[in-house]
Amino acid sequence: MQAIIKETFRLHPPRTPLSLPRIASETCEAAGYQIPKSATLFVNVWAIARDPEVWHYPLEFNPSRFLPGGEHAHVDVKGSNFELIPFGAGRRICAGMSLGLRMVQFMLATLVHAFDWALPEGMSPENLDMEEAYGLTLQRAVPLAANPIPRLHKDAYGPLLSI
Repeated sequence: MQAIIKETFRLHPPRTPLSLPRIASETCEAAGYQIPKSATLFVNVWAIARDPEVWHYPLEFNPSRFLPGGEHAHVDVKGSNFELIPFGAGRRICAGMSLGLRMVQFMLATLVHAFDWALPEGMSPENLDMEEAYGLTLQRAVPLAANPIPRLHKDAYGPLLSI
């Protein structure tokens, strides 16, 4: 489950495709470019996570890359590994990162445990449109439609199942 969450954050950063603006505190060089003092900088988190020099088959959803023995098993999403920084890094890392990670893990585990999932009638996984609509935040161009099928006894769902 952790590998699936990491891979999802890699392909679909939870914040914006570009980090919040930063100001260079001093003149420096990065990747052969001269960055002047006081320049406004944006980090393209979306492009970093799709860099083919870092990620084999970068557009492919492949959680196994984060499993033990995988090429990126050591990588975390907490800002220590710059090839995957969905919450930013350094002093200005997202203040809600810990809560966000816990909530995503809890909600995903709950949804996987409590329901089986099916696509709407006539739709197959190959037909899913995974394109993104670009703007201030990233979202799917076509919303995902999936049908939850309760797996547990109806009393386990409380009032939610009657909705």
